[in-house]
Amino acid sequence: MAAAALREQLNALLTSMFASGLVDEQFQQLQMLQDDGSTPGFVAEVVTLFCDDADRIISELAALLEQPVVDFDKVDAYVHQLKGSSASIGAQKVKFTCMQFRQLCQDKNRDGCIMALAVVRNEFYDLRNKFQTMLQLEQQIQAQQ
Repeated sequence: MAAAALREQLNALLTSMFASGLVDEQFQQLQMLQDDGSTPGFVAEVVTLFCDDADRIISELAALLEQPVVDFDKVDAYVHQLKGSSASIGAQKVKFTCMQFRQLCQDKNRDGCIMALAVVRNEFYDLRNKFQTMLQLEQQIQAQQ
């Protein structure tokens, strides 16, 4: 596929990610840091680190919520960490879901936390799939230059 068509595909993906609220202006700021040319691969590195970290945190949360006695302070700490990294990268939907999740932790609502984890997981998986597509398109564009 020609580089111009790939760029169009990438732009359409990014537009849909913004329009659906998946990412916010913070993600745009990250892209601008890379676009100045001094830090090629910056967004790919940040996205990869975020996805790896979020995957690990979601696994930790699942394990904590399966315990017979849930340590809500630990759960809240992990959710707070995920919320922070989501905000840093501009993962708006994940961040908002984490905010609701934290309230359920503070209420010590185990069932609510389990449901919130499912929502966070789904929002994250959706975002991760879009990020993977974005990175693949960027690699294909670079390969044609």
